[in-house]
Amino acid sequence: MSRNRISVIIPAKDEGKFIGELISGCLKYSNDIVVVDGHSRDDTRKIASGMGVRVYLDNKKGKGDGIRLGISKAKNEVIVFIDADGSHDPDDIPRLAGPILEGRADHVTGSRMRGGSDELHGDIGKFTRMVGSDIVTLGINYRFGVDLTDSQNGFRAIKRKVALDLDLKEDITTIEQEMIIKTLKKGYRMAEVPAHEYARKYGVSHIAAGKVWFRYVYSWVRYLFF
Repeated sequence: MSRNRISVIIPAKDEGKFIGELISGCLKYSNDIVVVDGHSRDDTRKIASGMGVRVYLDNKKGKGDGIRLGISKAKNEVIVFIDADGSHDPDDIPRLAGPILEGRADHVTGSRMRGGSDELHGDIGKFTRMVGSDIVTLGINYRFGVDLTDSQNGFRAIKRKVALDLDLKEDITTIEQEMIIKTLKKGYRMAEVPAHEYARKYGVSHIAAGKVWFRYVYSWVRYLFF
């Protein structure tokens, strides 16, 4: 797999303890690594810059804003998005990008339902997250006649020209379901591969699901039917 065909976008905030290890893993598969930093208070930017990758500050609006910025900066034909907290394995990048590079898909998501997850089970918060994700995915499947199992995983690959054509709007993590819905609405080819989600290695999540659940419902209905 040629490194000059894949760009890797890493949205990050206060992930200095792991960002170097993640970048090293991604460099095996890409010569274009873009770290979009959410104004970290630790040394995330310093470490990333010191490893020779491009680093940009987001606009303080959320992960979705960072993803849009990363798409605009990517140079290669396939973009892979990977979280900076250690929950995704860079060695899965070929599995995600493969169907696109082989001409079989335009957008590929990593499925935690097929690959397993350390973060979807065990307490009420994880249970609620899993049920919400399943409801969103079910609606997408019925609306478009597809058979996806995971619409929320941030670990995914997409053709750069397709990502630019989607005109993404969401500022937070709702961009992930928006990306899938708009891919299907525009007639692009979706695929899914197993990808395991690991427990984050350091730090805490910056997502407060209890504060943004309404945006998930609103954007799901909006993009599905309007």
